Amino acid sequence: MTDLTISESTNVLRNNYKGHLAYLSQGRPYVVPVTFYFDHEDNSIISYTSEGHKIDAMRKNPSVSMVAEEIQSLVNWESALIHGTFEELEGSLAKQKLHQFTEGVKSIIHQKEYKEVEFISEFSSKLYARGIPIVYRIKILEITGKRREA
Repeated sequence: MTDLTISESTNVLRNNYKGHLAYLSQGRPYVVPVTFYFDHEDNSIISYTSEGHKIDAMRKNPSVSMVAEEIQSLVNWESALIHGTFEELEGSLAKQKLHQFTEGVKSIIHQKEYKEVEFISEFSSKLYARGIPIVYRIKILEITGKRREA
């Protein structure tokens, strides 16, 4: 295994939209899958969710981590790990970032999977039925990465 440069680690984030978010709740770590978009201009991760355990925990303790991977095989992969701070977005900024998230993820899916997607529901399982989505970003404080090649 070798370390990735910051630029290489950033490329793992830039080229993917699925990751695993880690947060703490009542002193216990939790890891959940998330759909995300890397905002390179803001050096942050954009995502959204609905009310629930994850958002309650991040509101109480905004220190989080997230990993994204590019896996070709057991012996050929890259991963990027970020440490950052959760920030809930509101109003016009939330709408702008949700739009950026949607367009960004659609673009990655088109480039990597050669599929056209029209609606957010095609790549994210969260439903608006439970109310207005909570848009958030994770301001990246640190990024590292690993690579394994056979």
